[in-house]
Amino acid sequence: MIKSMTGFGRCEMTEGSRKFTVEIKSVNHRYLDTSIKMPKKLNFFEASIRNLLKEYIQRGKVDVFITYEDYSENNVCIKYNKDIAKEYFDYLNQMAEDFALDNDVRVSSLSRYPEVFVMEEQTIDEEQLWKLLEKAIRGAAEGFVEARIREGENLTKDLIAKLDGMLSHVAFIEERSPQIIAEYKAKLMEKIQELLQDTKVDESRLATEVTIYADKVCVDEELVRLRSHVEATKEAILSGACIGRKLDFIAQEMNREANTILSKASDLEISNRGIELKTDIEKIREQIQNIE
Repeated sequence: MIKSMTGFGRCEMTEGSRKFTVEIKSVNHRYLDTSIKMPKKLNFFEASIRNLLKEYIQRGKVDVFITYEDYSENNVCIKYNKDIAKEYFDYLNQMAEDFALDNDVRVSSLSRYPEVFVMEEQTIDEEQLWKLLEKAIRGAAEGFVEARIREGENLTKDLIAKLDGMLSHVAFIEERSPQIIAEYKAKLMEKIQELLQDTKVDESRLATEVTIYADKVCVDEELVRLRSHVEATKEAILSGACIGRKLDFIAQEMNREANTILSKASDLEISNRGIELKTDIEKIREQIQNIE
């Protein structure tokens, strides 16, 4: 089954005091373009996340949102920077000497200077953290793919219906084309007889004129190619592979054949069917833009 390029997936994964929430959404794009927004502390996982997503996604502009929460009470600690405190103290003593002031420095005041005490996060177990994050990403990606498949099923039904409609137009033109030749010959014969009255009609000349006209309006090759393109599109859609780019190319070829048929059309009914073909092809091309 084909997949749409639009989708959404979400997953929350909790283990102990840690919780990951991952959301994935996407829209149409010619290639795979992934944007990941997550806390800076997780940046070292970016390459692994991108490689993991490639298992689930081939095309689309994908936005990934990752939030991380740690409810543990001991995930940070206080660090005392003795060297910085000593440097502050030495400068304060120097100031007291330079300006002949009493040095009233106390521990409570010295401790408030920048960087003397800092809050520092404890070392993160990357392997354990990645296991939990990977589970959350896979959960979101699986839901995301399911959403794409559901949308793809709707696309499949719509595309098959439009392609079948195109085949009916092709069949009509195939049936109508020989009738145009016969009608042209009859009208030409009637006009010649009207002009020449009792004079005998030159059958060979008449046959030549009809042949020239038939060659001018003949769309047999275009119809054969168009039918082939339609059948190839249906086959590709039902195959369920990643076929978006392939179908886009085939749609361009179908449009080219429809343009030629319309340009050769000398019959109102065939012209109308040619316009219907172009309309259906344009709708199909729009839908194809949504296929992965």
